Amino acid sequence: MEYSPPPLFKQGAPARVKVTVFAFISIALLMVDARLHALATVRQVAGTVLYPLQMAALMPRDALADMGSYFSSISSLKQEVRDLQVAQVAVAEKLQQAQLQSAENAQLRKLMGAREHVPVKTMLSEILYDARDSSSRKIVLDRGSQNGVALGQPVIDNAGVVGQVTRVFPFTAEVTLLTDREQAIPVQVLRNGLRSVAYGRGQSGTLDLRFVAPNADIQVGDVLITSGMDGVYPAGLAVAKVTKVENSAAGAFGGVVCQPLAGIDRNRHVLILTTLPQVPARPPEEPPVPSRKNLPKMTPIKEGAVPIAADAPKAPAPVAPAARTPATPSRAPATPAPAPAGAARPVSAAAVPPAAAPAPVPPAAAPAPAPKEATR
Repeated sequence: MEYSPPPLFKQGAPARVKVTVFAFISIALLMVDARLHALATVRQVAGTVLYPLQMAALMPRDALADMGSYFSSISSLKQEVRDLQVAQVAVAEKLQQAQLQSAENAQLRKLMGAREHVPVKTMLSEILYDARDSSSRKIVLDRGSQNGVALGQPVIDNAGVVGQVTRVFPFTAEVTLLTDREQAIPVQVLRNGLRSVAYGRGQSGTLDLRFVAPNADIQVGDVLITSGMDGVYPAGLAVAKVTKVENSAAGAFGGVVCQPLAGIDRNRHVLILTTLPQVPARPPEEPPVPSRKNLPKMTPIKEGAVPIAADAPKAPAPVAPAARTPATPSRAPATPAPAPAGAARPVSAAAVPPAAAPAPVPPAAAPAPAPKEATR
């Protein structure tokens, strides 16, 4: 039995007929539009009218896409920021190392230039650390006795004198800085050649000139150089610059404060003067002039006698002549008196009888003892 809709719901032509009709119409429109372009205006009007609807329909899709890209971009940006920070730290470290190396190279070039102007042999050394004693001004170098470092050798940099080696170990050496209280260096003013001695002032990091006359020709800004009077520092090395001059008429000496020119707290490398300047040898000391106390004793000079020193061997004492007796009338010739010792005898033609031997001199009597007090 064929199904048929109820009479109240008539649908017109069958569906197959409708499909066939619309298919022919579509084909006809396509052919007309392809050949004559008759539907271009209709298409533009329809696109313009439907554009807002298309955009409204695409908004949810675009919102979801934008949201996903937003969160992904945030995570990627955070990772990029972290990478950039790490790279920045690495670049900053490299830049700092490059700056340190550049400063070190500049200082080494200056030290090489200073080495050419120093008339003695030098040795390059690196500062390891400051000494543990906070009350003194000392540094430790990476050169020791195995490298030829000895006590008393001066230490300089490209700007001036740093200090002096005061303790030596096999592989390190301790240097007492110029500003230590126990250090002193002979200096002279470069402007006028006035000589003095600079002493360290300890933790203040400055020097002062002691025993300077109040009217001495020293001005602020004068440069002090080594005088070479001590035989340790070569002459002409820069030491300090005068920063303060106090001339007191009441005191016996003036006060002069100086600032060292060497980069004591800034440099990393220094030069050790391994050979001291050649100093002429001292002349031999003259023998001391004998004083009157050291002269040998002399015997008093008599008339007609030769002075004899006390150290000379003594001659035998002369024998005193015998006492003369009163002359008696006799035919025998009188006995002549004996001649003094050392006197020449006169020679006569007649034979002179020999003189009688003088009588021996009796020994002197001993002094009488002092009288004793009578005992009661």
